[in-house]
Amino acid sequence: MSDDFLKVARAAREAAAELAPLPRAPKDRALRAVADALVAHAAEIVEANAKDVEQARSQGTSEAMIDRLRLDEARIAAIAEAVRQVADLPDPVGEVIRGSTLPNGLELRQLRVPLGVIGIIYEGRPNVTVDAAALCLKSGNAVLLRGSSSAYSSNSALVKIMQGALESTEVPSGAVQLVPGLTRDSVKELMRARGLVDVLIPRGGASLINSVVEESTVPVIETGVGNCHVYVDAEADVDLAVQILVNAKAQRPSVCNAAETFLVHADVADVFVPKALQALGEAGVTVHGDERIARYGSEVVPVTEDDFYAEYLSLDIAAAVVGSLEEAVAHIRRYGSGHTDAIITRSQRAARRFVARVDSAAVAVNASTRFTDGGEFGFGAEIGISTQKLHARGPMGLPELTSTKWVYTGEGHMRTSEGTVVPG
Repeated sequence: MSDDFLKVARAAREAAAELAPLPRAPKDRALRAVADALVAHAAEIVEANAKDVEQARSQGTSEAMIDRLRLDEARIAAIAEAVRQVADLPDPVGEVIRGSTLPNGLELRQLRVPLGVIGIIYEGRPNVTVDAAALCLKSGNAVLLRGSSSAYSSNSALVKIMQGALESTEVPSGAVQLVPGLTRDSVKELMRARGLVDVLIPRGGASLINSVVEESTVPVIETGVGNCHVYVDAEADVDLAVQILVNAKAQRPSVCNAAETFLVHADVADVFVPKALQALGEAGVTVHGDERIARYGSEVVPVTEDDFYAEYLSLDIAAAVVGSLEEAVAHIRRYGSGHTDAIITRSQRAARRFVARVDSAAVAVNASTRFTDGGEFGFGAEIGISTQKLHARGPMGLPELTSTKWVYTGEGHMRTSEGTVVPG
């Protein structure tokens, strides 16, 4: 590993040890100091961001992506407010998850504790730099940030300002670090920093996440790829199903909880599909449908196998007619990403069968897939949405950025071959 990387990784490791035992109050004060510093240095951040925007435009980056990159004073104020909201959230560290007094008299407790040093690899928006840092600090973790090279000037300015704000607080400034370097080598160093980094969280598209999962020697929490489905059951309220589908697909198509496929039971296809095609068309959505869907509209594009696997993140959706709820579940199990899948039905029995059989992080009944979100679930901010099954699953709020430790307290308890002995 390079000396530059080792320097920031070791600084984060040392800071994590100082940060972990801090109670809530100093962490909250530190977060509010960070929020105030972001607002006070808004002009500096905008200036750095302008360099990134100029470079992106010179490279032919689309205006949509440039808009995601751009920061102005209003956006910085919103980022600062998000940090204050994190400060207002309950502190998960020290929470007793379970506890009891054992028959031998030992008092046993399982407590939430910080993970330690969290590495975040992410793309695009520089606001993630601040969001991730705030969540990690609140949960008692140090963070190593490796954002997109396209936002390097912005991220450098943001980290410098956050570190400066922390210097006047009890939280060590080394708890927030930017991984140095613009090449893939710096990403590899973070992925191979086992022993210095406790867990790695990738945020971005499928290629980024797959690369981190396959190449990292640091434990990874897999997040974000969302091939989400809406299944319209034989006993669905058709008009309601159309409204939910359009919301799930078109309300914000570029996010991981947007619907990418809809499935409709053959018994209601004649009524549902024409209405759905019209409503989706009015919303600007292109439908990639199977032969049975194509019968209802000449505007339907023939679906391919790749379409059913696709996370479009655009105004496109795959579609198929199925003969049963079981066929819908089989389709979701084959093509889905384990993020969020929804059923629209008036049948409680069908809803229970769907919920029991669909193996995803979130399952919606008569509701849009767009609600799978930490804020919508009442968790406050989130670091991402985990689609794996170990450690965390679904929206990852502050508790999911902790591990646990067991603490047991005795009065001189000793274990012998005859059993427990307590002096006196």
